[in-house]
Amino acid sequence: MNLPMIEMEQERLRDHVAAELTRARSRTELLTTAIDDGDLVRQHSPIMSPLVWDLAHVGNQEELWLVRDVGGREPLRRDIDELYDAFQHPRKERPALPLLGPDEARGYVATVRDQALDVLAGSALTGRRLVAGGFAFGMIVQHEQQHDETMLATHQLRVGDPALHAPAPPPAPPDAAQLPAEVVIPAGPFTMGTSTEPWALDNERPAHTVHVPAFAIDTVPVTNGRFAEFVDAGGYHQPHWWTGEGWRHRCDAGLRAPLFWHRDADSSWWRTRFGVVEPLPPAEPVCHVSYHEAAAFARWAGRRLPNEAEWEKAARFDPSSGRSRRYPWGDEDPGPQHANLGQRHLQPAPAGAYPAGASPLGVHQLIGDVWEWTSSDFAGYPGFAAYPYREYSEVFFGGDYKVLRGGSFGTDASACRGTFRNWDHPIRRQIFAGFRCARNVAPSDVAPSDVEPTDVSPRDAVKAEQV
Repeated sequence: MNLPMIEMEQERLRDHVAAELTRARSRTELLTTAIDDGDLVRQHSPIMSPLVWDLAHVGNQEELWLVRDVGGREPLRRDIDELYDAFQHPRKERPALPLLGPDEARGYVATVRDQALDVLAGSALTGRRLVAGGFAFGMIVQHEQQHDETMLATHQLRVGDPALHAPAPPPAPPDAAQLPAEVVIPAGPFTMGTSTEPWALDNERPAHTVHVPAFAIDTVPVTNGRFAEFVDAGGYHQPHWWTGEGWRHRCDAGLRAPLFWHRDADSSWWRTRFGVVEPLPPAEPVCHVSYHEAAAFARWAGRRLPNEAEWEKAARFDPSSGRSRRYPWGDEDPGPQHANLGQRHLQPAPAGAYPAGASPLGVHQLIGDVWEWTSSDFAGYPGFAAYPYREYSEVFFGGDYKVLRGGSFGTDASACRGTFRNWDHPIRRQIFAGFRCARNVAPSDVAPSDVEPTDVSPRDAVKAEQV
């Protein structure tokens, strides 16, 4: 590629990075200006930070990585680094810290952004690994969007009049009711993870081959209507559906139904959604359930949760080419026709609402709507290397964290890919999490036409986690 072409590509990349930074900041501003300053500094739940902490934290991370590291500039506010270090102070303790007030926090993040954009304008996004392909800038975009989703979850926990508004998601097409209950995924190897996605984070790397036995997976996520059957059948009162750990937590926490569900005098189910109390929509994917609740439902239904390799194969593997796609629908970035992402809507869409986003094997809504619990523990892939800092992923390996996949209606497209991995404690319910079920399939149950072409030798494959 000649020099003018390289310069043009660099300019396009800088424009893209600037647009993504601006888009993330617009969302942050919406989430922090939709309420008054009293709500901004208030802690709405002991498991969440005050929104004003998140606001200054995204600015501090941007200063650390883009202004100081990439730009090599003098610190703007070294005195606040410790205050906004997420590892220094548990969330429940953050309201007692001498945090920046709302106006000071807004001024700080604006000053940081001005300097970051100036650094971007003068950066050659090649050479050094941290800046090649705009990685450091993309990392900060994703970090801010992840905190925006966290702030959105805080808004859901907030008590008071509705502060956020968005149109309803699209309805499911008429033929969605004819979708099969499950899709069989044939046995064979596939490429899991990525070594080429420029903004992929360390826990998504490296690409590696995994052999996955045949299994069946739900065509769509488990819906509110289906989960209500489990509740109404006494599922929360029957310990044999739960693991020992899950049952202890159910009893200790007094769980009776998904978070934000409640019954009226006629025993009909209602939910509270961003300050609005409304009838429970039976066709939407269930949301705000913990891993323990998801696993109990799966046992009640005679099924199980998919492991992480199964989920990714269902989402990415294209049997016609034998390769893994970036997304279920292909390699193009998500559009509104593909998935419910980016806070365009404030709820999941009905099951089957995004046929254009289905995977090659016919699995729907794997991206967007609700994060999906898997049975896998969070750990590094074979050949994992922490980058650019251990605290992003590696320090969480070996805990009780379970992996979630696919993103939610509150996840931005910049922070959601077919390879993207989220993780949380199995008791968490404030996140926008649901699930789908899977089951083992005998080789004799797989039709010959379902056998996958591949040029990867199974003897070179890494054995997938077994359930």
